[in-house]
Amino acid sequence: MSYDAIVLAGGAAQRLGGADKPALSVGGRPLLDRVLDACDGAAATIVVGGRRPTARPVRWTREDPPGGGPVAALDAGLRQTTAELVLVLSADLPFLDRQTVRDLLTAPGGHEGALLRDADGRDQPLIAAYRGEPLRRELALLAAEHGGLTGLPLRALTAELDLTRVAAPPFASFDCDTWDDLAAARARIREHGTVLDQWITAVKTELGIDLPVDVKALLDLARDAAHGVDRPAAPLTTFLVGYAAARAEAAGADPARAVAEASRKAADLALRWAAEAQAADSPDATRENGSG
Repeated sequence: MSYDAIVLAGGAAQRLGGADKPALSVGGRPLLDRVLDACDGAAATIVVGGRRPTARPVRWTREDPPGGGPVAALDAGLRQTTAELVLVLSADLPFLDRQTVRDLLTAPGGHEGALLRDADGRDQPLIAAYRGEPLRRELALLAAEHGGLTGLPLRALTAELDLTRVAAPPFASFDCDTWDDLAAARARIREHGTVLDQWITAVKTELGIDLPVDVKALLDLARDAAHGVDRPAAPLTTFLVGYAAARAEAAGADPARAVAEASRKAADLALRWAAEAQAADSPDATRENGSG
């Protein structure tokens, strides 16, 4: 689906003491980069705010004057877009994922956009997909009515649009407005049951890898190598599996299948190795030369 993305990253962060909120990290990654990862399919990504390093290329702009509020910032970003559908996000959403973005992009139908609605029933206009032309029309009307857009609340804009709602998955709309919010996000990312998925996602992003990872298969392989061979064999074996899969992909193989096949071969080898070791340690083991 073709769309442009606007990420608003120029707020004053008053409840954070004026800290550079988009640069604050959760799970070792800046908040802005986590949001950019969720919308990596955008044809153009415009970040409204001060320039800073990002994990992928974006276009930068600012509202005039800077600090004019979310409506003015949205207008500045919209001027840089051409797609019919425009995704609008704030830069402080550590748990926003690609599936939620896809749900928003497919939701508008005959409406002028789609907002995420959180578990408490609150609309989230900065986690939304809007049709570009109705958005431009309403922004122009607001600017004419108020003599500009500086300081206007978002509800002044969204109240005039025909919008549908998308129910937010758990934590998708969680934002980091305070230091307590940031601490809660950092704790959440390390919770048992989610930490591995979060870690694997972070590593794939850091390394520029985009493929499904069968975490269970790799953990089973690491366990078999550690128990059947030697503990240091676990990380070395998984490294070699990755290297073999990369070579297979370079030769034209499907990357996910390449990982699965390399994992299977290494796991089978580890099990054979363990079986031989167990037989050798058995009191009634048979010597290879045939004597009993």
